[in-house]
Amino acid sequence: MKRRNFIASSGLALGLLTLNRNSLFGALQESGYTFKALRNNIGIFTEKGGTIGWLNSADGIVVVDSQFPDSAAHAIAELKKLGNRSFSHLINTHHHGDHTAGNIAFKGLVGSVVAHSNSLHNQKKSAANESEQLFPDTVFSKSWELKTSDEIIKAHYFGAAHTNGDAMIHFQNANVVHMGDLVFNRRYPFIDRSAGADIKNWISVLDQAMGTFDSDTLFIFGHSRDPEKVTGNHADIKAFQNYLQSLLAFMETKVKERVSLEEIMKTQSIPGAPEWQGDGIERSLKAAFEELTGG
Repeated sequence: MKRRNFIASSGLALGLLTLNRNSLFGALQESGYTFKALRNNIGIFTEKGGTIGWLNSADGIVVVDSQFPDSAAHAIAELKKLGNRSFSHLINTHHHGDHTAGNIAFKGLVGSVVAHSNSLHNQKKSAANESEQLFPDTVFSKSWELKTSDEIIKAHYFGAAHTNGDAMIHFQNANVVHMGDLVFNRRYPFIDRSAGADIKNWISVLDQAMGTFDSDTLFIFGHSRDPEKVTGNHADIKAFQNYLQSLLAFMETKVKERVSLEEIMKTQSIPGAPEWQGDGIERSLKAAFEELTGG
């Protein structure tokens, strides 16, 4: 199977989780899941896959991302304990299976599923079985807004980055932003070129994020090397931006020197970004090489 088609398949996320506890989408925490509040009735849920965000609003519960069906069921059970409220909206930050495979657990529960139009396209393209999916029914191209009695929620799209359909979800009153996979905190990122990822533009997208959200903003990240650090601030976004800049600078030098990809893939760390460690550097190296060489 060609690499592009293999990565695009929704089965990739499930397969990698089975094969490797340190794989790109993360693994089930040995102690189970974590469910905790952050600010103003907004909180997070972590178990396996990308971090789930939630708002316990008087008008209904709003959820950001859904992980996998089994972990989504755990999140739903915890959210139901907060009160007898319906689920008004499920928002997907992007299409990857560790953020959307759990959508199906919300079928018949949630009023609307929201995502960027490219995310919907990618979800349908990568779906192995559409009957086992719950796709977004509301899409947007640049922004989307929802006003509740106690919050204003705005989704922003600033262009291709991790994929071509990444949205940032801003809970304005609480000043909390779910970044999806636009930030991998101190963890080597997945750069999905099969779904329109663009490292150079990703750097620009992070500039726009830092210019849009102020220094008091609390950010939720899709993934972190340290499970306790799936939230952070401007400094964490700046550090990840520096990682991407350092990655491109390193690769530009290697390409100019005509170093082979085989030799480049032996690299153990990215000069200028020593905080990024662990497994998965190969994903960054190959994606950057392909972006610069048109591969």
